[in-house]
Amino acid sequence: MVDIYGAPASDVEKPAERKLYAGFWIRLLATFIDYLWLLPLTWALGYFYYGSGYFNTDSLALGAVDIFLQHVLPAILVLGFWKYKAATPGKMAVKMRIADARTFEPASPKQLIIRYLGYIPAMLILMLGIIWIAFDDRKQGWHDKMANTVVLYR
Repeated sequence: MVDIYGAPASDVEKPAERKLYAGFWIRLLATFIDYLWLLPLTWALGYFYYGSGYFNTDSLALGAVDIFLQHVLPAILVLGFWKYKAATPGKMAVKMRIADARTFEPASPKQLIIRYLGYIPAMLILMLGIIWIAFDDRKQGWHDKMANTVVLYR
């Protein structure tokens, strides 16, 4: 006999499942922690290569080395952490990991690259793709949706 007065099974499972997903504020804290190690690293390398003029310029980029330090090196480091640790140091500090949205297993390299590149459109329009995390049931930003990933508590 079917219990027509009981809650559907999917509604019963949602509260427990929701606790798996890391929300907006904890992810923002993890991003802040990542900036605490990444910015000093790139600034120190920029200072080492360009000298004190590195900080006293109106130019967006001082040359190929500066483009490497500002864009390529952070991408390599972040993608490397995602691939080998499933998290950046900031996410590790707050006990989170990136996973495939269907299986909760580690995300594939292809998913991680799509996720990284997905930050561009997620941030272009008033950061709406990032703010989306606060309102999404699975706490996915646009970059997560593009890559089919989720951020979970460990």
